[in-house]
Amino acid sequence: MDRDPERHSFTVTEAESGVRVDRMLAVRLPELSRSRLKKLIESGALALGGQTINEPSYRVKPGQELSLEVPPVEDAEPEAQAMPLVVVYEDAEVIVVDKPAGMVVHPAPGNPDRTLVNALIAHCGDGLRGIGGVRRPGIVHRLDKDTSGLMVAAKTERAQASLSEQFESRAIGRLYLAVVWGVPSPAEGEISGNIGRNPRNRKKMAVVARGGKPATTRYKVMRALARGAASLVECRLTTGRTHQIRVHLTDAGHPLIGDPLYGRSTHRRRESLSAAARAAAAAFQRQALHAAHLAFDHPVTGERLTFTSDLPRDLRHLIDSLEQV
Repeated sequence: MDRDPERHSFTVTEAESGVRVDRMLAVRLPELSRSRLKKLIESGALALGGQTINEPSYRVKPGQELSLEVPPVEDAEPEAQAMPLVVVYEDAEVIVVDKPAGMVVHPAPGNPDRTLVNALIAHCGDGLRGIGGVRRPGIVHRLDKDTSGLMVAAKTERAQASLSEQFESRAIGRLYLAVVWGVPSPAEGEISGNIGRNPRNRKKMAVVARGGKPATTRYKVMRALARGAASLVECRLTTGRTHQIRVHLTDAGHPLIGDPLYGRSTHRRRESLSAAARAAAAAFQRQALHAAHLAFDHPVTGERLTFTSDLPRDLRHLIDSLEQV
């Protein structure tokens, strides 16, 4: 069904005299981003007294009557697919979900559908106000396919802008729980090292001596498991590089149990496990990593929102097996 455009009318005030029209509209219509307004103006959507204004830098004058026509948001290219979602929190601006292991976040070659984005489009429907004029969720951070836990997505442009800025300024609180081989020493510390493509395997990331992007992971050993053959480790990110926790802990000699890309245990560590624990570790076919805590400032109210997620059943079973040594 065709949807009508939204029409907005404004009278320029004395206080707005001489202000760029795109900046004036950004204040009047905070739900639209500056970049979106710029594109609308350049496309001919803004008029002054019946005459089109297509220059975002136009300076307004008091008493001028402006009208802006915002076309309805386009349906997203990813198909809406109804899938089970654990929604932890939702309002008109944001949605927080507890992503299960095995779910890809965004459609990509090899995973064209059945992703979190497909599920969010179906779940939110008309609640998605559009990002750049397209009815889609704003993905401001990602979890690897086989990492479980908390993710936030934006439902509006202003929410996406706010969350992106919070990630950039490191105002987002993120805590992960990982089950690793061995026990890091000291028991609490910081791992730093630039992360870039592994020069010998382009499918992997690595701590690199040259190039890459700076990355820092703060860790804390929560408890040793299997008489020190493994441990439960808390990780906090100050940066968000691809595979950061997996790469940093592997570089420190403590890869995640089950990690198909980076995880390798020593023969000594494996042999120190009981038969049941060894079988549980061998059967765990995904990186033992869970996004357990997420905190951010609400994009509109500024209220600090904090969420926690319990360990999923497969990780609890792994930990229980490693404790029964």
